[in-house]
Amino acid sequence: MTHELSEQARLLNEKIESKNAVVGIIGLGYVGLPLADAIHTGGLNVIGFDIDAAKIADIESGINYLKHLGNEMTQRLNRSDRFEVTSDFSKLSEPDVIIVCVPTPVGSHLEPDLKYVIKTAQDIGSCLRKGQLIVLESTTYPGTTAGEFLPAILKSAIDQQQESFTPGIDMFVAFSPEREDPGRKSHSTTSIPKLVGGIDQVSTDLACKLYAHGVGEVIPVASAEIAEAAKILENVFRSVNIALVNELKGVFDTMGIDIWEVIRAASTKPFGYTPFYPGPGLGGHCIPIDPYYLAWKAREHGCVTRFIELAGEINRSMPEYVVEKTAAALNDDCKSIKGSKIMILGLAYKPNVDDTRETPAAEIIAQLAQRGAIVSYHDPHVNSFPKMRNYSFEMDSIDLNESSLLESDCVIIVTDHQAIDWTIVGKFAGLIVDTRNAMNGISEIRARVVKA
Repeated sequence: MTHELSEQARLLNEKIESKNAVVGIIGLGYVGLPLADAIHTGGLNVIGFDIDAAKIADIESGINYLKHLGNEMTQRLNRSDRFEVTSDFSKLSEPDVIIVCVPTPVGSHLEPDLKYVIKTAQDIGSCLRKGQLIVLESTTYPGTTAGEFLPAILKSAIDQQQESFTPGIDMFVAFSPEREDPGRKSHSTTSIPKLVGGIDQVSTDLACKLYAHGVGEVIPVASAEIAEAAKILENVFRSVNIALVNELKGVFDTMGIDIWEVIRAASTKPFGYTPFYPGPGLGGHCIPIDPYYLAWKAREHGCVTRFIELAGEINRSMPEYVVEKTAAALNDDCKSIKGSKIMILGLAYKPNVDDTRETPAAEIIAQLAQRGAIVSYHDPHVNSFPKMRNYSFEMDSIDLNESSLLESDCVIIVTDHQAIDWTIVGKFAGLIVDTRNAMNGISEIRARVVKA
């Protein structure tokens, strides 16, 4: 830091540089827990905060509820005297740095729902002390950090403590978007470059120094708004391109052309083309949700985001497309959906993890059940259908074997987990609706395969 610092900024800077800073992380989910591990590994003291008592109990027992990260992580953290977890938010005055990793869902009309962000800001404000750095990581629309998050902190501080704070002088605020991709082996929290944008230069510098203890490359940007917008752009880019191939999937299908073969052919070009792949619909907490934050904010400024909204419409229609393809395939076998036994392969939204957030499998199951199908599912990573905001099914994963496959009138492949025995699926299933090209290259396929 080359510019003049306030006394509080200087003290915090020294704590971060000497690794004496205590870092509090609010929200120990798919973002917060691996981040806590990375910062702890970087040598700092970490306090994890979560409202879910079950998560706290699991961590204290060395159990990792995020199975793709393994118990070794939580056992290592649990053994350390530099790590603790709590559901007591009155302890938020203890950390020197607070990082917020809470959900940012959308409402029933696809509008931003910031209730978790605002509630967390209020909790922070009620315990705020001078010299703290607060970083928001939850994905949101540009302007949230300065326009929603910070004001909620300051108002709560005045309401609860009767004390005022001056950003950039005695408290510091930044935004740093999470870039987690659960299950990805090629990158981790420590290797994914970290964007950081503060509401002022001091906040940016302090946040960059903090993250440098746990992340290999930290990239400062000019403002919190740029960091917020960059995250939205990343996910809009993916949403629009996935929608493109999803739309072309239907177009090429009517022409008798396999979209997967087309993508494979196009991918031979060494420049000017990036492959994206079709599927049964979007899942996870980013791509199905984040673009709508920008679309909503754009309308506030009198702008229309036609690409975003069209992409969302196409991607949201994919579960229905899969169900219609299933109905047509069953019809070819002189069967209707009503009364047919249909097995869903894969409940998680992506391969090789147990993450079911916004999974398209839920909507596919709901539509099949509405049409009278007898639906079951198999997922080696998800034992029971989890609680969801919009879906509730009393279902457990069934065994995948010769008997269950032979008894099914149709098998719909939603998620291509490596742990699934695709050879047995091809050998004993009668009809397969494949949304992931999972049966490509499988030998001895007895089943009729319909791509969807």
